[in-house]
Amino acid sequence: MGDSHTWTAAPSAAEHARSVLAASWSCAVTAEGGREEFVGAHTVADDGRVTLAVPEDSTLVAAAICAPRGEPSAVLEFADAAPVPVRSRIRARLWIAGWFVPGDGRLDFKATRVVLRRPSGAVVVGLDEFADAAPDPLATAEARLLTHLADCHPDAVERLTRLVDPGSLHGAVRVQPLAVDRHGLTLRIERARTHGDVRLPFHAPADDVARLTERMHVLLTQASAASCPRALQRQRTDGDG
Repeated sequence: MGDSHTWTAAPSAAEHARSVLAASWSCAVTAEGGREEFVGAHTVADDGRVTLAVPEDSTLVAAAICAPRGEPSAVLEFADAAPVPVRSRIRARLWIAGWFVPGDGRLDFKATRVVLRRPSGAVVVGLDEFADAAPDPLATAEARLLTHLADCHPDAVERLTRLVDPGSLHGAVRVQPLAVDRHGLTLRIERARTHGDVRLPFHAPADDVARLTERMHVLLTQASAASCPRALQRQRTDGDG
């Protein structure tokens, strides 16, 4: 393998939750009146507070007016879906419980509980921690970056597998970029019936797209200097005429 990495940090649960919120375009709301899906209707303040613009005839308006003030009466749900087609595309789900306060053509949401569910399990995020955290600087650009990497540079994705333990590639039929943040890149390794994820940490954080480009070049340089995994070597031999 190439040079060892010295930067191994990962986003905290609060940072991950704020990143999901920042990148989400849709929101599902469950309240006494039922469940409604909204697209492009929510905005997020710097401290993570959510404001929802809804039609006047929405059942949420009536529910917000009738609900006892201060008592949790609604749950907002945000799904974090991988932008690249892979199995199990939902990478995380964010639930925020609380109540709505009617405003001028909007509903302001007062949170009482924040829960982030990742493949590793559910985590309750403290309200103060959630408010103080900032989204990952690459969160809103991630979809474009990963789609470009998968569609335009499949050779680079294959080269990056040289940084993966060969055992993790056993039986692999496809490798796709699953996620990227300031701390590293995650690859999804798909097999015939199963899949797994491998994280390639950057040597230093990438706080913008320019730094991400440099961090990716470092990974690719390390990959070029590494030996090709046996599994991929076999695939290449089988594919050669």
